[in-house]
Amino acid sequence: MPTYPYETLDVFTDKPFGGNQLAVFTDARGLTSEQMQSLAAEMNYSETTFVLPPADPANTARVRIFTRTHEMPFAGHPNVGTAFVLARHGRDRGGVLRFEEIAGLVRVEVVRDASVAVTGATIAAPQPLTRSIELPAEAIAACAGLSPSDIVVTSHRPVRASVGVFFVLAEVTLEALSRATPDLSQFRAVRDKTPELEGRFSLFLYARDGVADIRARMFAPISGTWEDPATGSASATVAALLLSLDHRSEARFTLTQGVEMGRPSLLHLTARRGEDGIRATVGGACVPMFRGEALL
Repeated sequence: MPTYPYETLDVFTDKPFGGNQLAVFTDARGLTSEQMQSLAAEMNYSETTFVLPPADPANTARVRIFTRTHEMPFAGHPNVGTAFVLARHGRDRGGVLRFEEIAGLVRVEVVRDASVAVTGATIAAPQPLTRSIELPAEAIAACAGLSPSDIVVTSHRPVRASVGVFFVLAEVTLEALSRATPDLSQFRAVRDKTPELEGRFSLFLYARDGVADIRARMFAPISGTWEDPATGSASATVAALLLSLDHRSEARFTLTQGVEMGRPSLLHLTARRGEDGIRATVGGACVPMFRGEALL
């Protein structure tokens, strides 16, 4: 009977039972795409990753990322967590890992403490900021169980944006953030009325809590994630979006997510203007949890 080893960890936290859970299958050779999808559904985490040999030996690995229902071109916490696991296995080169993914090549820098133990990682999103359609504040409010006045539109209206994977980003008041509750029927209605969403609709709500601090929540009930405790790719997109709204060349933010779920997460974000647009990074700490193997 073939066996496939995996490790689980909590990402974007320095304490067990916080952050966002992740399962990493460290050697996925021999698994079909259908088996990977079934294993991701069985693990029942926001995402599960599968590590394969790279097409280019100059890179560390090919990494495939699956939610409970579909494959992702890129995601934040799966890359941070996978890098953490592989670096602990000695797979980094000079503190750097390079992952081949659908959205492009993802470069990851390992974070170590004074004793040289791996404590976390910082990833560079594979694409510059892309803005797509804007959505009505009233519709977004309904999806989150809020009133239209809770949506802040002074800087931007709810917008679909990406640095590797698309999210709908909406600013809300700090008080409203804690009241948000996803309404599945409204999510489906917006998806069905908006072909530009391409059948997928993940909503990232954020509130400003000071000059450089952000509080956030993410809902994707259509794809099986009622709420996500830490969403690195969406957080990086917010950092890039905020930089696009002013004239700075670089910005840094600290983002807190998962508080309402009892899984507090801390994400460190940067955004920089470059020749091809605004690029973003996201990083944080990780905590190893379980080791096991799947029997197929």
